[in-house]
Amino acid sequence: MSSLLLDAVPDLRAAPRRSAWRRSLAVDVTGGHRFLLVFRLVVLNLTGAALLAAAGMQGWIGQILAVDDTHICKLLFGLFLLGLVWTARRAAMLSRELNALEVGDLAGRTRIGRLRAAIDGMSEHGRSMMIGALRAKLVHRISPIRHMASSLVLIGLIGTIIGFIIALSGVDQAAAGDASQVGPMVATLLRGMSMALFKTLVGSILNIWLMINYRMLETAVVHLTTHLVEAEETHARA
Repeated sequence: MSSLLLDAVPDLRAAPRRSAWRRSLAVDVTGGHRFLLVFRLVVLNLTGAALLAAAGMQGWIGQILAVDDTHICKLLFGLFLLGLVWTARRAAMLSRELNALEVGDLAGRTRIGRLRAAIDGMSEHGRSMMIGALRAKLVHRISPIRHMASSLVLIGLIGTIIGFIIALSGVDQAAAGDASQVGPMVATLLRGMSMALFKTLVGSILNIWLMINYRMLETAVVHLTTHLVEAEETHARA
């Protein structure tokens, strides 16, 4: 039953005849409305980019790249950028739905409009199931961002292990008594330790950054479905 509802939510096309109150509230949602969710995400990520630029000016990013022999830090940043692109696409979709809910899209131009037309006249249980199916589908659509954020930490930990392996591989106990060999061994040890710690640092910072984006999208989903429930309950009591 739930799987059928999940399949039905995004493909709602036919709507029953709208009542007079629906026709009176129908508005054009194609322009003139601020995409507040997108705006908040832009501010968040511009702030993060400014901090990243400041770190680059201090030379910290150069130090990280100088010891990134395995290119894991570059992989982490590439995956992070992919997560930001995914965030932007989902934010645009959620923002359209939020705007449609706020202005009362009852003409079926958006997913929210089609859903409201479909559940008009349904019982409370039926409305709850349809709205729950919509929420599950929206959460499913933003969940890859959370998975990408978790992957950043795991890849960073893998890089840490690789760094420790490189650090310890340069230590030769048999040559420890040779003064001419101590210097290169210490240099290899320190470089491997730097690789290990920098990868953990990069993975953790990018994870936090991307998770903040995900939490904002998750909050938008909760806001959308909660206000949809309130709007339908108000209509049902009218």
